[in-house]
Amino acid sequence: MAIYAEYIVDQREWAKIRVVGNDSERFLQGLCTNDLSALGVGAFCRASILNQKGRVLSVVDVVRVEGAFHLFCEPVLGEKTAQILQRYQMMDEVAFSEIEEPMYRRWGAPESVWDAPPILGALPAPAASATEVEIRRVEAGLPKYGADVDEGNFPFESILENAIDYKKGCYIGQEPVYRVYAKGSPAKFLRTLEIRCDEKVPVGAAVVAGEKKVGTITSSALSPTRGSLALAYIKKAAWDPGTEVQVEGHTAVVQRSPNTKIPED
Repeated sequence: MAIYAEYIVDQREWAKIRVVGNDSERFLQGLCTNDLSALGVGAFCRASILNQKGRVLSVVDVVRVEGAFHLFCEPVLGEKTAQILQRYQMMDEVAFSEIEEPMYRRWGAPESVWDAPPILGALPAPAASATEVEIRRVEAGLPKYGADVDEGNFPFESILENAIDYKKGCYIGQEPVYRVYAKGSPAKFLRTLEIRCDEKVPVGAAVVAGEKKVGTITSSALSPTRGSLALAYIKKAAWDPGTEVQVEGHTAVVQRSPNTKIPED
């Protein structure tokens, strides 16, 4: 069994927004795919913010604090997320402010990365390098906005299924998301590939089964414990774990990412 060092992941550059006001919960419930009403003080969840067609505009980590919510998102999403909040504020009693404290997380084994809570405050130890963080992210199958998920993707095909609560009330983009959920499965799914080679494969490379292209590499890394890994959108014909495909002339095996709920059939 592989042993993974714990990393301090410096996320001081992430956007950090405080949302306050009597309508803050109702306001965020109408934007986010997850159920924020279920959060206790100090708890966090991940959620997507969608457009009317159910495509992912932003991915946020939401923490309930006393009298407010904290929203955290990748640096590339900061300005866009702030604009979305302002656009939908309208008549709600809600206000936004920037949180200026630094932020970090503790990442252990890949399966722990998804649930690692954001922590405000000074780093308790030297941070892991950008290369170490990227390798662990790919090992965990955690999608990065702009690389593995963007406005062209539904959340359920981007391993963000756990960030959706299908039982909660209305939110923007709910109807198209629920239609696909009721249908059973999406047309493609973000999977992890273990590639039998000693090098990183290029982002954008085709994933081939037989003579047909069945996917595209979106992220890749060379893991010291698992070798060459990649994330790729794979079509239904080849997405089952254990399926062998080809990438750049190398055999690759489809893996189930730690956070994956569906599809398995």
